[in-house]
Amino acid sequence: MKIALIAMSGIRVCDTDLLELGLTLPGFVERSKTIASLPSLGLLTLAGLTPDRHDVQYIEVADINDLDELPADFDLVAISSFSAQVNEGYELARRYAEFAIPVVIGGLHVTTMPHEAALYGASAAVGEGEITWPQIMADAERGRLKPIYDARGTEYDLAGAPMPRFDLLDIDRYNRLTVQTSRGCPWKCAFCASSILLTGRYKQKPIEKVLAEIDAIRELWNRPFIEFADDNAFVNRAYWHELLPRLAKRKVKWFAETDLSVAEDENLLHAMRDAGCAEVLIGLESPTEFGLDGIERRRNWKRQQFPKYRHAVDTIQRHGIRVNACFVLGLDGQTPRAFDDVYDFADRVAPYDVQITYATPFPGTPMYQQFKQADRLTHDGDWSRCTLFDINYRPTHMTTQQLRAGFFDLAQRLYSDDFTRRRRDRFHARGLRNRVA
Repeated sequence: MKIALIAMSGIRVCDTDLLELGLTLPGFVERSKTIASLPSLGLLTLAGLTPDRHDVQYIEVADINDLDELPADFDLVAISSFSAQVNEGYELARRYAEFAIPVVIGGLHVTTMPHEAALYGASAAVGEGEITWPQIMADAERGRLKPIYDARGTEYDLAGAPMPRFDLLDIDRYNRLTVQTSRGCPWKCAFCASSILLTGRYKQKPIEKVLAEIDAIRELWNRPFIEFADDNAFVNRAYWHELLPRLAKRKVKWFAETDLSVAEDENLLHAMRDAGCAEVLIGLESPTEFGLDGIERRRNWKRQQFPKYRHAVDTIQRHGIRVNACFVLGLDGQTPRAFDDVYDFADRVAPYDVQITYATPFPGTPMYQQFKQADRLTHDGDWSRCTLFDINYRPTHMTTQQLRAGFFDLAQRLYSDDFTRRRRDRFHARGLRNRVA
C-alpha cells in the first residue's frame, strides 16, 4: 500500500487582535510556535511500525489552503490532529473520502470524541496508536476499515516501541526533534489534555531504546536539539540518574517538561545540566494560591507546592538550567488581580521564560465536564477555539471582557523587550557569578 501520514500542524488562534499582538511581541507566542513546528512523533512512530513492503509518506499541513495541493494517489491516509485543528483534519478526511480513499483519524481529540470522524467518512483511532495501527493496516489492505478502532482498556508496553522514522523528515525544517521517555503523569490536573487521556498509568520506555533514538537523530543532524515529549519527566528519579550520564556522552542540548519537585534533587539538577539540559517547562499555573485549589484533583498537590515556587525556580536556574514558568489565566478563584500577580512574580523571581495561556476546557478533561454541567461553556463544540489563546467559557471571579483585557495588558508588559532582557540578564549574571565562584 501507499500510505500517507498527515500531521495537522501550525499554530491556531481565532482572536485576530492577539495574532497581531504576537507579531509585535515575538516572545509572546514563542513556545506555541515551537510546539506547532514540532513533527508528529505519533505518526513517525506509526511509520516505524509499518512493514517495509508499504510505501510511507509523511506530510505536514499547516494551513487549510494547503489541502488543495495534497496528492490523492494513496491507498490509506492516517491523519493526526489536536482539537484546534480537527475541523481542518475532518475537511481533509472528507476530501479523501470523495476519492474513495480509506481515512483514519487519531489523536487526543478523536480519542475523546470518537464518533465525530464518521460524519466525515473517516474511521477513528482511539487511544494509543501502537495498539490499533497493525489492525488498521490489515483491514485497509482488505478494503474493510471499521468505524472505530478502540485501544482504551489496553496498555501498550513501551518496551516494544519501534524506532520512529526520523529519516522521513526534512531535518533542515526543524529547530528540534522529539523523543519520548515516558507516557502519562502521576497527577490529574483538571485542564490537562495530554497523554493521560491515552493511558491509565505512568510508564517508561527502556533507556536503551531512548538512547538509540537519540543516536538515530544524531546521525541525521550535526547539532541536534531534543525535546523530550513527556508530560512530566523526572518522575522516576532512578531512571534519570541512570540515563543522564549516558546522555551526557551524546553531547546534545535538550528541553523537558516537569513538575516543581525536580528542584528537590540537586544531584539530579547537576546531572541534567552536565547532560545538556537547556531548559525545563514547569506549570506553576497561578501566581497565588487563589486558583490552585482543586486544580490537581488527586491530592491537591499543586496547591501544596505553592510556598516552594520562588525557591524552586531559583534552585533550578542556579544550576544553569533555564525555567519556562507557565501560568494559566482565568482559573476559578482568580480575580483581575491575577494579571499583576503574574507580572510581579516574573519581576521578583525572574524565570528565563514565561508562558501565559487562558484556562481552556478541552474535550475529555475534568474541566470540560465541570464547565459543561455548570452551563459555563460559551462555544461548546467549536473546537477551533481550543487554542489556549481564545476564551470559550465564562470565568467565575471576573467577566470575559476583564479576562481578555487583562491578558492583553499582561502580554504587552511581560513580553516587552526591556522586561524580557532584564529577566534574562539576571539569569546570565547568576551563571557568571557561579563560574567565578
